[in-house]
Amino acid sequence: MYKLIGILLVALVLEAIGVVWLSQGLKQIGELREFTLSEILRLVGKGATNQWLLLGVLFETIFFVTLLYLLKNWDVSLIWPLTSLGFVITTGAAKFLRHEEVNTWRWSGVALIVVGATLVGYSEHAKRNARADPSPAPETRLSKE
Repeated sequence: MYKLIGILLVALVLEAIGVVWLSQGLKQIGELREFTLSEILRLVGKGATNQWLLLGVLFETIFFVTLLYLLKNWDVSLIWPLTSLGFVITTGAAKFLRHEEVNTWRWSGVALIVVGATLVGYSEHAKRNARADPSPAPETRLSKE
């Protein structure tokens, strides 16, 4: 479980930084002024040369490849809910790297995510303990009445 948590935390930090850099890059390249081929090509060209956008895509790619590894080796019902911790890390990264305002409502939502991820993580611990319990299962009888 420690290996899983370590790999997942590194991947989620990379994802959070990647999302923040994607946001930075997208803000720098600007908006689509009109829906024309030349305008779309202009934005694509700006995006393809924007360092923040490219770094964001790289970090998101590393996260995705790591996620594939995790899904291959552990239950999806464990891994996928735990990836929600990425919202927590991303909110912190947005606050401290992009200096975004994160109000009490948002932090409350982040706290709920932490509670949910904790419950999912605990369920894996309980599942492992149940498998290790050598005591026989209680006998069940069907009675006719």
